[in-house]
Amino acid sequence: MAQTDEQRCIPLELPEMLKKFARAVILAQPEDLLQFGVDYFGALCRGESPPVREQSEQVGNWTQLTPELLKILHCQVAGRLIVRADELAQTWKALNLPTHLFKSVMNMGRFTEEIEWLKFLALTSSALGVTITDTLTLLCEVLCDHDGGPPRIPFSTFRFLYTYIAKMLGEISASHVSRMLNYIEQDVIGPDGIIRVNDFTQNPRVQLE
Repeated sequence: MAQTDEQRCIPLELPEMLKKFARAVILAQPEDLLQFGVDYFGALCRGESPPVREQSEQVGNWTQLTPELLKILHCQVAGRLIVRADELAQTWKALNLPTHLFKSVMNMGRFTEEIEWLKFLALTSSALGVTITDTLTLLCEVLCDHDGGPPRIPFSTFRFLYTYIAKMLGEISASHVSRMLNYIEQDVIGPDGIIRVNDFTQNPRVQLE
């Protein structure tokens, strides 16, 4: 039988491997993506840890992404759920943020002309958060519109962000995410439907990773 007629099977480990590579790209923000890919998968073949540049390093003359700049980006969106890619690209450029990071997030999220802002913000925040707990803490700080007290957001928003990030990064099983969300909703969240950073960072029974 000709090779073109043979059934193609996707290796079971491929989706998770590609998700981890995508996360490494966002964290490292390489100028040369192809060379980074060569180094990354070459290290895996040799049984070594893949290269990930320290987040404190800056690339060229770009401004380093910071929580404060994420807050500015969020304020520019002004509460909209959907934002146009060209508009967001202009805002990104005005803040002098790395264009390759913007492209990496766009590619990872498979965004097109219209972008779901919370998804874009979540993936961008993951470039700063070492763990998913760090990322969700940062998102609470960016999204919180209350002064005083620990950062807090609606639990429905937290549920969406946690589920989406875990799925995109591929490092946490869906069953674990479901268990954690059910526990938080039933035993942690009060009648106001609000989750505070302390609820998932200082509760020993909440293990988001």
